[in-house]
Amino acid sequence: MAKPKIFVSFDFEKDRQYKYTLNMWNSNSNFEFTCDDRSPSEIQTESVSVVKNVLSRKINEAAVVVVIIGEDANRLHKDWREIGYRNWQNYEIAKAKELRKRLVAVQISSQYEYPEELRGVNATRVYSFTQDAIIKAVRGY
Repeated sequence: MAKPKIFVSFDFEKDRQYKYTLNMWNSNSNFEFTCDDRSPSEIQTESVSVVKNVLSRKINEAAVVVVIIGEDANRLHKDWREIGYRNWQNYEIAKAKELRKRLVAVQISSQYEYPEELRGVNATRVYSFTQDAIIKAVRGY
């Protein structure tokens, strides 16, 4: 049976170490899901429409969207008008809601503000970045 795919929404500049940790866990054959996504910085284009298309496809392919809530999760992006949301994380969350994907919110610190698009949403909340907590949340319990 194939492992479920997750899409990881994170701030590339400040929170990529968490994504890299998920990738490290993913390299273990006993890990319970696969991470296959791209941040806007990894897509290698300045075109907002191209980034939106790639992100939308990756979110559509995922079973669950894991949102890493770091210090800048709700920071205003320089291209926010063209993106249509405060930043790429808010776009990814909005797309996940539109596609009816299950959301898992991993809050790195209680001091960090939730992205606008995640407020009032029925997401599974995780309050520590640990493998066990994230696996339980992705499983749905």
